[in-house]
Amino acid sequence: MDFYGRDFLKILDFSEAELRYMLEMAKVFKKMKHEGQSHKYFPNKNIAIVFEKTSTRTRCSFEVAGYDLGMGVTYLDPSGSQMGHKESIADTARVLGRLYDGIEYRGFDQKIVDDLAKYADVPVWNGLTDECHPTQALGDFLTIEEHFGHLRGLTLAFVGDTRNNVANSLMAMSAKMGVNFIACGPNELRPSDEIVAKCRPIAEKNGSTITITTDVAELYGKADVIYTDVWLSLGEPQEKWGERIELLKRYQVNTEMMNQAKESAIFLHCLPSFHDLNTSIAKDVNKVFGISEMEVTNEVFESERSLVFDQAENRMHTIKAVMFLTLYKKEEK
Repeated sequence: MDFYGRDFLKILDFSEAELRYMLEMAKVFKKMKHEGQSHKYFPNKNIAIVFEKTSTRTRCSFEVAGYDLGMGVTYLDPSGSQMGHKESIADTARVLGRLYDGIEYRGFDQKIVDDLAKYADVPVWNGLTDECHPTQALGDFLTIEEHFGHLRGLTLAFVGDTRNNVANSLMAMSAKMGVNFIACGPNELRPSDEIVAKCRPIAEKNGSTITITTDVAELYGKADVIYTDVWLSLGEPQEKWGERIELLKRYQVNTEMMNQAKESAIFLHCLPSFHDLNTSIAKDVNKVFGISEMEVTNEVFESERSLVFDQAENRMHTIKAVMFLTLYKKEEK
């Protein structure tokens, strides 16, 4: 398959075969990394990674993946770029496209990364927007496949705020790969009708289902994977905390929920997680609301069923695959 020059903006932009190819390429790069084999294929290329929303895993994954592929990497945080402030998205894209061979963007509105892709003449990779988190979904599905040995026919349950960017990309990836998807959370935080309408026909074509429910009993005996995310996103005002906690407290992933799923079920989380009081935000929440654990209990997070750190590593391998495939020009080799 020829991915050269393509952008990586949404899971829905790619076919099942193309996503499968990315996963297989990620496995190759993971093996090379673990065996210490050099894979500096692009010593003369440079990439810019633009972060309007900060991150640990996404930044480190893109930086290490870029360095491993032999590229120079420039990190631009909110204070290091005039994009959208003194300079338009279109102008920034055209400038960066002249200086760099690829651009990663992590931020807010999906339209920003779409506009970067529209105006830059180099591949643009979505590191997270309010709508999508495609590199996360790729890493998650690599983790799931490594554990179970296959994907088709499994059931992934996303519990909590099921309208968020991670849930959207997981739903799309599930539909493409023939995995049953359950979105389990309060009606107030249900997925958009638009994303469900796009994913359901794809799921049906691939022999899987999409279920939207408020009832945690829908997971029982069905879920191979229970996945959750933080209840309080970075930067949300404190006045929303109480309302969000009240909405989501019955969707906390705990030992009882895990025991009601399949005996072989695993737990996944895109991180960071509020499973203890070892962060300043968790301490603030505890001080106001008296809770020491939020979306997942520490018992589940630290259990043998939790593969959250495998996920974190696999982000790098799948990102490396995406960058390699979109930068690799066959006639150059």
